[in-house]
Amino acid sequence: MYAVLMNGGKQYRVKIGQILRLEKINCKIGKVIKFNNILLVKKNEKIFLGQPILKNTVIKACVYKHGRKKKINIIKFNRRKHYKKKQGHRQNYTSVKIIHINLFKE
Repeated sequence: MYAVLMNGGKQYRVKIGQILRLEKINCKIGKVIKFNNILLVKKNEKIFLGQPILKNTVIKACVYKHGRKKKINIIKFNRRKHYKKKQGHRQNYTSVKIIHINLFKE
């Protein structure tokens, strides 16, 4: 069984027990959160597809940890113009562990 959920403008394919990195969510570690934007669920050989989302379907996940990704460097440089600009960015993330995929048939 797997599902496709949408969070932060991105789509993720998830299974029960999977650890997933999402955009920063303001929750404490250990708290259970629910995702309602479910696009697709495959259970056994049946596929349940939403238009665009499935109603009455919930994915429960536990907040596993918070962190920051590896730093990326942005460099802008024009030769012979005495122009050099350097900038860095580290994106915050939240790791969640998928606990349960609850599918209510419509």
